[in-house]
Amino acid sequence: MSSLLNTYARKNISFKKGKGCYLFTKSGDKYLDFVQGIAVNVLGHCNKSLVKAIKIQSEKLWHVSNAFIIPEQEKLAKKITDNTFADFVCFQNSGTEATEASIKIARKYFHSIGKPEKNTIITFKGAFHGRTLAALFAANNPKHIEGFGPKVEGFHQVPFADHETLKKSINKNTAAIMIETIMGEGGIKVVPDFCLKGLKELCDENNLLLILDEVQSGIGRTGNFFAFEKSGITPDIVPIAKGIGGGFPLGAVLLSKKVSKGMTPGSHGTTFGGNPLAMSVGNAVLDIIFKKGFLKQVSKKGNYFDKHLHKLQKKYPQIIEEVRGIGLIKGLKLLVNNSKFMEKLMKNKMLTVKAEENVIRLFPPLTINNNEIDEAIKKLDKTCKDMI
Repeated sequence: MSSLLNTYARKNISFKKGKGCYLFTKSGDKYLDFVQGIAVNVLGHCNKSLVKAIKIQSEKLWHVSNAFIIPEQEKLAKKITDNTFADFVCFQNSGTEATEASIKIARKYFHSIGKPEKNTIITFKGAFHGRTLAALFAANNPKHIEGFGPKVEGFHQVPFADHETLKKSINKNTAAIMIETIMGEGGIKVVPDFCLKGLKELCDENNLLLILDEVQSGIGRTGNFFAFEKSGITPDIVPIAKGIGGGFPLGAVLLSKKVSKGMTPGSHGTTFGGNPLAMSVGNAVLDIIFKKGFLKQVSKKGNYFDKHLHKLQKKYPQIIEEVRGIGLIKGLKLLVNNSKFMEKLMKNKMLTVKAEENVIRLFPPLTINNNEIDEAIKKLDKTCKDMI
């Protein structure tokens, strides 16, 4: 009997090592990994640059309190602000912490300008923002919040893609609109550029802040550093995590100078967030992501993957209903049970993760090549045949 708390329905498999797109069991079985820690290992398993960065920093300094200046932190923050909309960065350990900090920043901003009544955040049905109490009730998914009452107040949820209901929901207490640019756990549902522009216009018209959750869709996964970039809008607050650490626990909140107004010394803190070891990995990740031509290659590979996934859909219309996603964040909406499909796919030595709306999510590392994409397509093809 395991001593681990039973909060995961774990598959009866474990892995000894990983390399790039692949995971290996103790017995030597090789699996094509399109989970990658759920969109975390953007550079694949055991990337040489990340291994080197950890080794070098581990021999110098692991952890020091945020009561002191951390040069590696200053370096990574500058790298982010030089390449994004953000004026400031606040480092965390995870996506849910980044979401929590985003909520605090939005509320504190209005409090700091003398409008404390503006403290409610509009969210969307089908969202996922993390597992802490506020994040749970922000998303308000019945299966996630059951038994964790009383309800955390301050959130108003509206249906996804219902612009009229959204407009009617804005009142004198509304502080912000928060949405995942691509809803991950909700089924890889992409918020179209025209909708993002509409949300920004609503926020500007009603003196609201726009929070775009890019925890799953950011850090180059769409072929842009952020999924919202193609829309041409500028958000106020963006929580990130997952890919920024390439597998090492790291999250952050990106914010504009305007909304930083309320965040003074003592208003927020973290023991581990932004420690030298995490920062060394984050710097190594971004050195690769921001390398000239890297994101263009991600976009090309994403288009190649998309083309072949659509060919599969046409070949197996009784299995695949819809191909979703952008770049290397993909989803297949199935007409067969997604859990059973994943079981068959796992027997064919490929790993995926499921989502709402009977979707399976496909998260290859951004370093994948076309031959490895072809291998994935073959395994998906075989699994579709097995399901007929």
